Amino acid sequence: MALFTHILVPTDGARLSARTVKAAIALAGAMGARVTALHVIPAYAPPVYMDGIIPQPELYSAADYKRSTQAYADRVLAKVEEQARDAGVRCDKAFVTHDSPWSAIIRTARSRKCDLIVMASHGRRGMEALLLGSETQKVLTHSKVPVLVCR
Repeated sequence: MALFTHILVPTDGARLSARTVKAAIALAGAMGARVTALHVIPAYAPPVYMDGIIPQPELYSAADYKRSTQAYADRVLAKVEEQARDAGVRCDKAFVTHDSPWSAIIRTARSRKCDLIVMASHGRRGMEALLLGSETQKVLTHSKVPVLVCR
């Protein structure tokens, strides 16, 4: 019997995240588990300029933001899906818009009944970690689902 059957792997498409995706897929393959690849993007926030003037407002519309972020998420998640397929691992995809990525990760893990979250960590320490925060640290702090951190 497998220890884990459904692994959530959040990804932003960056190199560190790509290495974590590879590790999550390998783990899923070894355990006979499936993966859900998750991409979280912040909600649209219209740009604000002095005096309320927005140059070329059509470039900053909510519709353009939605199209652009959806297209990017589709590309990122398609790469994960392809890697999983090549490894013989079942892969679902999820794209969420939320201002707190860590919260969206935990909610997705719970709603999709994932029993492990595999995440990347940038390994920030000291003042950098304090100022920038860490989505991984927040997931570790608040998640009831086990979390495997890859560096």
